[in-house]
Amino acid sequence: MVEVSIIIPTLNEERYITSCLDSVIESDLKIGSYEVLVIDGLSSDNTVKIVKEYMQKYSFIKLYTNEKKIIPVAMNIGIKHAQGAYIIRIDAHSLYPKEYFSNLLYWAKKLDADNVGGVCVTDVLTKTPKTNAIKAVMSHKFGVGGGDYRGEIDQPKRSNTVPFGCFKKEALLKYGGFDERLERTEDLEINKRFIDRGGKVYIVPDLSFTYYAKESLKDLAKKSFNTGKWVVLNPYITKRFSSLHLHHIIPLLFVLSLLLPSLLALLNKKFFIISLASFLAYLVAILYFSIKLKDEDNSFFYLIATFITLHISYGFGSLVGIGTIISNYLKKSLLG
Repeated sequence: MVEVSIIIPTLNEERYITSCLDSVIESDLKIGSYEVLVIDGLSSDNTVKIVKEYMQKYSFIKLYTNEKKIIPVAMNIGIKHAQGAYIIRIDAHSLYPKEYFSNLLYWAKKLDADNVGGVCVTDVLTKTPKTNAIKAVMSHKFGVGGGDYRGEIDQPKRSNTVPFGCFKKEALLKYGGFDERLERTEDLEINKRFIDRGGKVYIVPDLSFTYYAKESLKDLAKKSFNTGKWVVLNPYITKRFSSLHLHHIIPLLFVLSLLLPSLLALLNKKFFIISLASFLAYLVAILYFSIKLKDEDNSFFYLIATFITLHISYGFGSLVGIGTIISNYLKKSLLG
């Protein structure tokens, strides 16, 4: 009898899907107790071909198509077809220890939790001074913030959100599944929705997985920009402002501290001092943390470049999100 349904949304994951599937297959879950549902968003690479090759060997691996390509839709497709009482959402960019899934299931039952998750350990697939610098920054609080799931814990702890958790299927159905209006930050929204409606979300100890970060500054900037944008659009669309926290808007405040005084400097040059002071303070901070993170395996230049890429792209993404909201309000006002 299937107890656990493992859902993997994919889109052009040919570099990662093999190792991800292998880590699931090599887990200590008993054959017959779980299924793997790959929900593919019309990949243009060899992702589907690779999955189909696995399907020929393992009958518990199934493939479905996600024509809308976004993760919330993929998850809802998976939930619809899932046979298990528990649903574990994982990412193709990740590797999972042998005991990861069974431990998730153990804690979900023990805590009677609606969702449980472990600690995320960031790594890169290809090791170079540049990618190792990206890994270092993506593992540091000044780089990506200090969520519970990025640090060590010694006992189960209530959390605002967890990555790639183990959900009760009945909770997902009860609370309405994933919000398909959101292109990103869907995990943050659904966990906050659970909590706001009396659900329980936990991060648990001695449980970690490896997440492979983007390996180019261009890809990192694109992802960070979209995250910053959707962190702002999320509460606007859902009308649930509890999903927005101060650390989500710090990059936006930094970008505004550079832009607004610079614009005001057109009227009075003294305002430029504010922008300059903000930039110099930030520069001192990233130099300090880059010096601390520098080792023989990474690049000092790319440490600095990664910090700047992450924060500036995220902040501008949030700014574009605000612009989108203002534009929508103006359109409604003109039409109304």
